[in-house]
Amino acid sequence: MNRFFQELATQRWDDHRYYHHSRINQALHLVSAISFVVAYAWLLVDPVVSALIAWLVSMTSRQAGHFFFEPKGYDVINQATHEHKEAIKVGYNLQRKVVLMALWAMVPLVIAVWPGAFGLVEAHADFDAYIRQVGAAWLLLGIGGLLFRVVQLWFLKDLRTGLVWATKIITDPFHDIALYHKAPLHLLRGEWLDPGHGRVR
Repeated sequence: MNRFFQELATQRWDDHRYYHHSRINQALHLVSAISFVVAYAWLLVDPVVSALIAWLVSMTSRQAGHFFFEPKGYDVINQATHEHKEAIKVGYNLQRKVVLMALWAMVPLVIAVWPGAFGLVEAHADFDAYIRQVGAAWLLLGIGGLLFRVVQLWFLKDLRTGLVWATKIITDPFHDIALYHKAPLHLLRGEWLDPGHGRVR
């Protein structure tokens, strides 16, 4: 069990120091984390609404931070190129995220163009039913994306690595709130990049 938590700490540390230099990215992760916690609570009430919150607010703010604000050049502090970081990323690197987000964007289009999804579900009769079908499909996509990477890591490395990564992903919202709750304050002070890349103040 100690090894599991040590590996979890390593994955979290690598993720933070390699992919969260930008204070804007950190602030967007705070927004994402808070909305993910809300989505978790909604899982108990209405899983479809939970999926809509998770994908429309949590995932879009989170990935916008990575794609648009995170530096892609040479990382002087960690002495690593962007290409190196992408190659050793345990979870979804930017290339894999492009695929995942493309699938996410295609879901509403597929459901709109092919109501009933080729007979898999009942064709939506109105806009509310359409939105709920999109939310349900996004819920399945989220679960599928998580399980797919766990199995992939199992084959590429070992099962523990996959389970550690899944644990990290599921608990990231709580960890990110603790880690990035001061990011908006740093931005107000005009600090655009984290000078420590790991020193939480």
